[in-house]
Amino acid sequence: MDLDLRKLRYFVAVAQELHFGRAAERLHIAQPVLSRQIRSLEDDLGAEVFDRGRRGTLLTPAGEQLLEDALPLLASAQALTRRVRSAAQDTQALTIGFMPGITVTPAMVAFTAHHPDVSVRLLRTTWDDQVEVLLDGRADVSIVRLPVDRKGLQMRPLFREPRVVMVPAAHPLAGRTSVSIKDLAAEHLLQNPDAVPEWRDVAQEPQGGRRPEVPVILQVEEKLEMVAAGAGVCVLPLSTANFYTRPDVIPLRVEDIGPNQVALAWVAARRSRLVHDFAQAATETLARPHTEDPPPSSD
Repeated sequence: MDLDLRKLRYFVAVAQELHFGRAAERLHIAQPVLSRQIRSLEDDLGAEVFDRGRRGTLLTPAGEQLLEDALPLLASAQALTRRVRSAAQDTQALTIGFMPGITVTPAMVAFTAHHPDVSVRLLRTTWDDQVEVLLDGRADVSIVRLPVDRKGLQMRPLFREPRVVMVPAAHPLAGRTSVSIKDLAAEHLLQNPDAVPEWRDVAQEPQGGRRPEVPVILQVEEKLEMVAAGAGVCVLPLSTANFYTRPDVIPLRVEDIGPNQVALAWVAARRSRLVHDFAQAATETLARPHTEDPPPSSD
């Protein structure tokens, strides 16, 4: 039995929405058609993947396993299609993903010196998709900020850098040269607490369920706008803070917070000579053995 990737995509939509109506709208198909396709998938697999009971639509144990395996399978199928189409072009291409604040230019220059006929493309990523772009083929190699899910990836460490907290210029702490994580315990963090476990462990907001819902903010510019408006604070790698300087937001060194690790990543199964050569160029030009000191307070 060969799995139908279209049915798998339908399944993933329902599994993520846990609602057939919303999934059908998302897929732009009629709900009865979606229901029939899911039933057909269950017949193919010989297992029920959804519990359609009075509590709503829930994943069965078989459905949970299918979702875990379906996501990388669909990403691999997308990657295959993109790489085959790229290989069919007359010009070789290499797409490099990179996180905000990271300068890729030295590695690009070193790589193109040896591969002048290769078209090098850049793809800006976010915390949420920096691995996804590798798995689905949008990028061939990517400079990522850890932690990430390393499953299926080859990683090469490049450097570590301090993280700073961004506060409004009028904030009571803005005149300090540095702060401790305890100084930030009463602040509202404009990002997922899991991204800053040191803050999560001492923060007052999560205790007793007092933390308000934080909307997903993918762009650094949006975070800094909210910081400047006094909506909260955010923790950024030093290079990102230096790249997005503005007079109404102050970066402060945090004394007892771990550094951010920057690494090069690519799909481990890839055997591309271009990926290997860019990894070598990045190691020679971007890797550094020491961290940088954060800028002094503007006070």
